[in-house]
Amino acid sequence: MRDLHVFSIPLRTRFRGITVREGVLLRGPAGWGEFSPFLEYDDATSRPWLACAREAADEGWPAPLRELVPVNVTVPATDPEHAHAIVSAGGCRTAKVKVAERGQTLADDLARVEAVRDALGPDGLVRVDANGAWDVDEAVRAIAAIDRAAGGLEYVEQPVTTVEDLAVVRRRVGVPVAADESIRRAEDPYRVRDLEAADVAVLKVQPLGGVRACLRIAEDIGLPVVVSSAIESSVGIAAGVALAAALPELHHASGLATVQMLTDDVAVEPLLPVDGMLRVGRPEVDLDALARLAAPADRTDHWRARLASVGQDQPT
Repeated sequence: MRDLHVFSIPLRTRFRGITVREGVLLRGPAGWGEFSPFLEYDDATSRPWLACAREAADEGWPAPLRELVPVNVTVPATDPEHAHAIVSAGGCRTAKVKVAERGQTLADDLARVEAVRDALGPDGLVRVDANGAWDVDEAVRAIAAIDRAAGGLEYVEQPVTTVEDLAVVRRRVGVPVAADESIRRAEDPYRVRDLEAADVAVLKVQPLGGVRACLRIAEDIGLPVVVSSAIESSVGIAAGVALAAALPELHHASGLATVQMLTDDVAVEPLLPVDGMLRVGRPEVDLDALARLAAPADRTDHWRARLASVGQDQPT
């Protein structure tokens, strides 16, 4: 590696409990890669994230099979008016809506989903993500109610925590079920396949170790794939786009239109959707933006120490 930059970018809306997104950009012979595991992740959980960054920086990615990738707009657990505005401004025909937020009620979810449906119109697709917050019975009740409010859901993502419960929910509801954490945080990501616990596999390129690793999982798991982001800068999103572009089949919009959730970006031309599509390719990194978004010295020290702790040589 020849270069390292630690960035710190505020989010427009609190998401996943954070208001600032931090990470490291690494530059190697193939270009830039991003290492941005969430702060609470331990070394073992963070190791695939660094493998993904090194793949991007040292090797590059497989040849794309398509030039454009359809994407969804992501709606955080916000009020209905804000949700409506996010979808209206997003330019996408598919919306992914966060539900089951701690401290909120099912009524909050229904109001948010109804607002999203209104903003999309009758032909748009609505998918929801519960991040494993429900138990089985709660999930069955909530999915039925949200499906009605949405006028039909494309799918519900990770309604419950365990793969076993996911399989039970899938058999008790009429809405397709997608697995996210049950794949990327599982010791055996193929248990979802073996228990027939999901209709869709959500793959995130950093947590799973890079584009090539995800392509192997997609081939072995045998389910339709949705490529999703971990709220990265355009450099990290480009790896997700590379995965979506390299998949033999792409049946669903990808969850990669999340740069718009950040107040700024590291790219000269941020990876923002146009007519619901992201163009495949590597964004040019803006050196002025790297200076503008540089993390404070103590945070830079934190990330350098974290790279060493994960067990890799530090770039120089």
